[in-house]
Amino acid sequence: MPVITNIEDLRVLAQKRVPRMFYDYADSGSWTESTYKANESDFQKIKLRQRVAVNMEGRSTATQMIGQQVAMPVAIAPTGLTGMQHADGEILAARAARKFGVPFTLSTMSICSIEDVAQHAGEGFWFQLYVMKDRAFIERLIDRAKAANCAALVLTLDLQILGQRHKDLKNGLSAPPKLTLPNILNIATKPRWALGMLGTHRRQFGNIVGHVSGVENMSSLSSWTAQQFDPALNWGDVAWIKERWGGKLILKGIQDVEDARMAVQSGADALIVSNHGGRQLDGAQSSIEALPAIVAEVGSQIEVHMDGGVRSGQDVLKAMALGAKGTYIGRSFLYGLGAMGEEGVSKALEIIHKELDLSMAFCGRTQMAQVDRSILLPGTFPTA
Repeated sequence: MPVITNIEDLRVLAQKRVPRMFYDYADSGSWTESTYKANESDFQKIKLRQRVAVNMEGRSTATQMIGQQVAMPVAIAPTGLTGMQHADGEILAARAARKFGVPFTLSTMSICSIEDVAQHAGEGFWFQLYVMKDRAFIERLIDRAKAANCAALVLTLDLQILGQRHKDLKNGLSAPPKLTLPNILNIATKPRWALGMLGTHRRQFGNIVGHVSGVENMSSLSSWTAQQFDPALNWGDVAWIKERWGGKLILKGIQDVEDARMAVQSGADALIVSNHGGRQLDGAQSSIEALPAIVAEVGSQIEVHMDGGVRSGQDVLKAMALGAKGTYIGRSFLYGLGAMGEEGVSKALEIIHKELDLSMAFCGRTQMAQVDRSILLPGTFPTA
């Protein structure tokens, strides 16, 4: 086993162990992937101010996200097909998050169901909702999340239609994978993954199959999902979902100041500055570039989180310095999951925590509440 010291090490190992179509699904963006790449590269432009002779004892990265105590300002982001990166992937990631003390967010398009994950996540895991045309199904999904004691509903607003992701089209992405000759040959080189999948019954979308009339297998599921994402989703639907849910509501996919104002008016508890990991509108701003203007406009009225490009604890620190109250990791935990299962997710969290803790100390801070843009080198970071 190679020595793992950073998220890139986990990515390299995951690429070796996960079948191509599922690795590419996690590690790709839409069209030219310019926004996907900018999410990561724009963090690197921001420089930190090193301070010395500051008492660094008694440090803590603990804080709160929507009133929930967290070991660091990081939540595991909702990602579809997580259970195809590694057998029972959502359950394994939820366990790792629970042990570490950060929120785990389950995607609507997960392989393991809400009920499956609830048995392992403990109290306080979050559920992410995609809005489908079948509103009766959405009502049942919300009710299932309530019954599972989910502490927050994360409503994704930026996937009314699907961005074109070239790698997924070329790979013929499906869950489970279609048994074509190229897929069979590729999976044959991933024995750990294949053995794990043979040992689980969770290979389809657990929140959908068996919960929608007429959807009992992959062929019927494919035709259903192709028709179900609702292009008519609007702020009136957000109000309806908020009322139906009745608990903490987080709106994901905000990139524009006007939309941030609408999020405040909706009564949501938090918003996530996010471009869906660069998987929707290619050519949009990176999340860290969009963050300061949204914080300046609505940060005093709603909790602002950010998602996109977080590959290190330094990225978390920079986002917090620019006004975020929390961050999300998607690819970073997926690399860990694909590389080493539950142990890999724990490793990803440990890596990010250590980098966050040490970098905060080098900048002369010992508590997250002390982190602001004064730790950044002037002229290197985006402003409102």
